[in-house]
Amino acid sequence: MTLDKLIKEFKKHFPSDENGAQVIARAFAFAKNAHKNQKRASGENYFSHIFETAYKLAMWRLDYQSIAAGLLHDTIEDCKISAESLKKEFGEEITFLVEGVTKLGALKYHEDDQGLESLRKMILAISKDLRVVFIKLADRLHNMKTLRYVPQQKQKRIAVETAEIYAPLAYRLGMQNVAGELEDLAFPYIYPDKHKWVTENVKETFEERMRYLKNVEPVVKNQLEKSGIKPLSLDYRAKRFYSLYKKLLRYDMNLENIYDLVALRLIVNTVEECYLTLGVIHQLWPPLPGRIKDYIALPKPNGYQSLHTTVFCVDDRPTEFQIRTVDMHEQAEHGAAAHWFYESKKGTSEYNEGKIAALDSKESIWIRQLKNWQSQFPGSKEFIEALKVDFFSDRIFVLTPKGRVIDMPVGATPIDFAYHIHSSVGDSCVGAKVNNKIVSLDAPLQSGDIVEVLTQKNKKPSEGWLALVKTHYAKKKIKASLKKASPIPKKTEYKITCEARIGLIKDLSAIISRNHIPVIKLETFLNEKYPFIKIVIDTENKEKAEMLMLKMKKINGVKEIGYKIVE
Repeated sequence: MTLDKLIKEFKKHFPSDENGAQVIARAFAFAKNAHKNQKRASGENYFSHIFETAYKLAMWRLDYQSIAAGLLHDTIEDCKISAESLKKEFGEEITFLVEGVTKLGALKYHEDDQGLESLRKMILAISKDLRVVFIKLADRLHNMKTLRYVPQQKQKRIAVETAEIYAPLAYRLGMQNVAGELEDLAFPYIYPDKHKWVTENVKETFEERMRYLKNVEPVVKNQLEKSGIKPLSLDYRAKRFYSLYKKLLRYDMNLENIYDLVALRLIVNTVEECYLTLGVIHQLWPPLPGRIKDYIALPKPNGYQSLHTTVFCVDDRPTEFQIRTVDMHEQAEHGAAAHWFYESKKGTSEYNEGKIAALDSKESIWIRQLKNWQSQFPGSKEFIEALKVDFFSDRIFVLTPKGRVIDMPVGATPIDFAYHIHSSVGDSCVGAKVNNKIVSLDAPLQSGDIVEVLTQKNKKPSEGWLALVKTHYAKKKIKASLKKASPIPKKTEYKITCEARIGLIKDLSAIISRNHIPVIKLETFLNEKYPFIKIVIDTENKEKAEMLMLKMKKINGVKEIGYKIVE
């Protein structure tokens, strides 16, 4: 918990930024003095939390302004230091970040709060600078690590707030590692019994699979070297407990069905090597159908890129491999935070010499999203609503049996999936298999599900499907199919030019009635220069229509008569 340690971590990424190091040193001293008489619930000095928050930001390679704001983030709220004082000492930018974190800290989540989505929108509205969110996430991460010291009645509320708000926020920012860690830290407080079951049942399986993967590793390395590929690293990625629990719910809590409990992760130099490595692995061992996920060609909405494949590995055991470049790994670990580092390095000798790979600018992810939203919602009001909701709208990734990845909204059902494949597949859908098990057509799909649509020739959708689907596209196609399947019945319309005589309408009606055909409409236009009667009857049979026309033509007073089939 020393200044030297913090500066060393900062200098690791910004070796020539002496001014930044000086600002961090001043903020360190200022915060330490401001919190000198304060203690944490654990009994530790309060400054320990301040330091850990700032150190995490330095590890994420954020700029000195973010680290300084991390050191100062509780001074306004807990030390009664005014924003004006901070501005005078550290300038407007750092003060703006501190004030933003203070406002975020004022938001509290309650289990009976029906406005969770509004709370999420408020976070977005307040966080005009993404660095505010990074600081808050670093702050929350350390607070969760010491949650056991908080009064028990507060623990669950804070844990739920973390799992429902801050973990999804981190995930949306592409900070997968942070999101997973926050969920794992919240898990034992939200579902203590389920957490205990998972940890007790996974331990033995996990250790056994680690031993297995250590035997697989030299086989992979040897084959890659023969193909001229030298991975920068090859390590093991263990599935997080909370993520594992959510997946187990879909597999009847059977660990044998979880192939990515531990996965081998290969980091290579280029995108080309990613695909070459995938080919080498598939030459060694056959892949499981539908378990190849290409997030390089089709990145997740939060920017995540990687190749995933599950193969029948040594001893025919299903084993997952993840393959990515250094940049992709950086994005997966730090998400949007990584963009600040790469952007800050532009123009430096390291960047110009190619030692630091160029990622998109830190704004580009959001610009792409904004352009997409604008094209979908041209009206300003609709655009604002889409912006507020879609930033947090979760997406799932489901697979066809052939391994094609389909991106859908959370809550999507097999019917949504069927129409996404093709409207004819949707129309003829009679059932679905998810992960090789028959499910109901209203079953919500989950990321990673392998979905097979069962169809039947000449099957048509039912009106009840409209209540089961999530996507507007599926609803549109169902309505179109229903309209086509139930066309508006056709009728026969007669126009009879006639004399205005008493009893004419009665005679015409009697002929129609004797042929057992209902009259839908009868109108008279006897005040016209050429009086006529219009009769619409409930038949589209041409032979019947002509037969009736000949009979009515013989009635006294009928001058001319014609007919047409109408809807």
